[in-house]
Amino acid sequence: MSVLVYVESPKGHIKKTGNEVVSYGSRLAASLGTQCVALLIGKADDAASCGLYGASKVIHANPSSEAEFDSQSFTALISEVAQKEGADHIILSNTANGKALTGRLAIRLNAGDVTGANALPETSSGFIVSKSVFSGKAVVKYSIETPVKVISVMGNTLQPQASGSPAPVETVDMPLKATKLKVIERKTSEGIVPLPEAELVVSAGRGMKGPENWGIVEELATVLGATTSCSRPVADSGWRPHHEHVGQTGVAIRPNLYIAIGISGAIQHLAGVNNSKVMVAINKDPEAPFFKAADYGVVGDLFEVVPRLTEAIRRLKHS
Repeated sequence: MSVLVYVESPKGHIKKTGNEVVSYGSRLAASLGTQCVALLIGKADDAASCGLYGASKVIHANPSSEAEFDSQSFTALISEVAQKEGADHIILSNTANGKALTGRLAIRLNAGDVTGANALPETSSGFIVSKSVFSGKAVVKYSIETPVKVISVMGNTLQPQASGSPAPVETVDMPLKATKLKVIERKTSEGIVPLPEAELVVSAGRGMKGPENWGIVEELATVLGATTSCSRPVADSGWRPHHEHVGQTGVAIRPNLYIAIGISGAIQHLAGVNNSKVMVAINKDPEAPFFKAADYGVVGDLFEVVPRLTEAIRRLKHS
């Protein structure tokens, strides 16, 4: 029995979500009295660093290859490693790739699965996994009773803590099996923390009146070290790129801090941000629905409030 954690390494870099999922897997392994094994596929800068977050061993498959993600071939490889390691708990990040793998792995390994887990499983009596449902308005608990279990973990479920030491790395040559999928083009965002990983997010809506005013939002985000996002109408109008759209039909996020500027707070938007730990709303309309969901609210003209907030934060950082 062991816990196998698949760690994504896009463009050879292990990101925060990778460290989070290793921390999750190592804590689960500790509660079960077993070891946590990390698996990386393709190039990765520092595979041994998984040991800092609790992995006792790292298996690095095809370390010299540029592995294009293919859910079919990756499922076959992860399943093979899981069977060789005797792993009965498979943990993945709840990213687009992780969600694509979870169901396939469950079918291949005849396992029960939960996508989007938001806490460590309860293992004192059975195996209970919780996740948010109904746009974050409720939590459901699943009992997984199959011998093998597959879980994908929501970003920011727990903070990764580097408290261990580099783990031994076992490199293996396991060529990915050819499938019918062919990648024609891949577009990715550069130079920012992806929204699902972001701990601080500054978002804005139609209250900005136009894309030419977005500078004050970006300036606040820069001062905070935050990622920017927007409401659906803003993305649909072409003011901002669609990958910044958060909400029920966009990206679901759960940052530590979410600042909503000029966003009314329609239920479709709140569905994607309700799991934020702290929400701040800035709106000149005191009846804006967002104020009912926000932890803090500022009623005022955003074109006056946001620059003053930015300057206040800048002064605080410099003091």
